[in-house]
Amino acid sequence: MRNRLGIDAPPRLTALGNLDLLALPKTALFCSARCPGDAILRTHDQAASWRDTGRCIIGGFHSPVEKECLDILLRGKPSVIICLARSFEKLRLPVVWQQPMNESRLLILSCFQPGRSRVTAELASHRNHFVAALADEVWFAHITPGGQMEKLAHRVKTWP
Repeated sequence: MRNRLGIDAPPRLTALGNLDLLALPKTALFCSARCPGDAILRTHDQAASWRDTGRCIIGGFHSPVEKECLDILLRGKPSVIICLARSFEKLRLPVVWQQPMNESRLLILSCFQPGRSRVTAELASHRNHFVAALADEVWFAHITPGGQMEKLAHRVKTWP
């Protein structure tokens, strides 16, 4: 991760769940907040494929399509790493996350220090770079031209 983020690498992480998931091959999932219907359908199919093959997926699961994919993934048995765009303060574990957590197939990470308890566009952008840096491959469901996903995609292309 440090070879990709350099000085932007977080000095420490906060984690809840199975840290062994970090050693698995991981695919990062990203999707712009606005997404056309054909991309949504293609992404749902891809999430179901990952679910069925047990691929470990990492993401922020913040955009509507990403949230839907998280629901698909959690209904199966793949490992999932959720990266928050804020600190762990006031984190309430949703009921649907409890079984995967109990089965040791869920890891929740934050690269933010206490005091950063509200999601902002800046924190979400930083989180997305962190997610991409941890992943072995990055999958963009949809990239809105000129948006944050496009900037992230350009940066990822320059990484080793």
